[in-house]
Amino acid sequence: MKRETNPQESNRAEAFNMWMSSPQPMVTLVKTFDVSRLVKVSKRSGMKFTMLMCWCIGKAASQVEEFYTLPIDGKLYRYDKLAVNVIVENNKGGINSCDIPFSDDIQQFNHDYLSLTAQAANECKSSFLDDHMVIGTSAMIQTELDCIVNQYTNQFCNPMVMWGKYRKGMFKTTLPVSFQFHHVQMDGGHAARFLNKLQKEILLLC
Repeated sequence: MKRETNPQESNRAEAFNMWMSSPQPMVTLVKTFDVSRLVKVSKRSGMKFTMLMCWCIGKAASQVEEFYTLPIDGKLYRYDKLAVNVIVENNKGGINSCDIPFSDDIQQFNHDYLSLTAQAANECKSSFLDDHMVIGTSAMIQTELDCIVNQYTNQFCNPMVMWGKYRKGMFKTTLPVSFQFHHVQMDGGHAARFLNKLQKEILLLC
């Protein structure tokens, strides 16, 4: 469910007053993750690395209260459900956007991921979950990347997690990840907490 909330009665009141009218309210943090566990689980289970990464993102975000609010068109909205968005290459050579509802059950999330992305690819249509707070993702696995900065625009205020190709080392596999968020939604401390929780979820994956 999505409902409008009074920002002055929320814990984001000061941030709303400071950043809602800012022409560039987005902040980007970059952290290098140890994804050795993720690669092993992907190979052992047959589950896609990107799906596992998206599930860990949803799992970590679900533990940070600030992810359940989002500024849109000068207003603040509260959600009770999260989703993870993925970009899908369709059968016509273009791309479509696909929202995957987050579930604590990784098997359910994997089922939804596979069915919804396949539908988007085959039908060449985007799908959106307007009643979910959506975390955007973009995986550019064609090459290794140090950092990604997305467009800074008030047309898209959702948090965004982006990465390239992971890097195989002698002892571990690493992946630089860029996390972009709207300053009204959260502060740097909240974002850092999310990134730490994301690393923890990756290491705990089984």
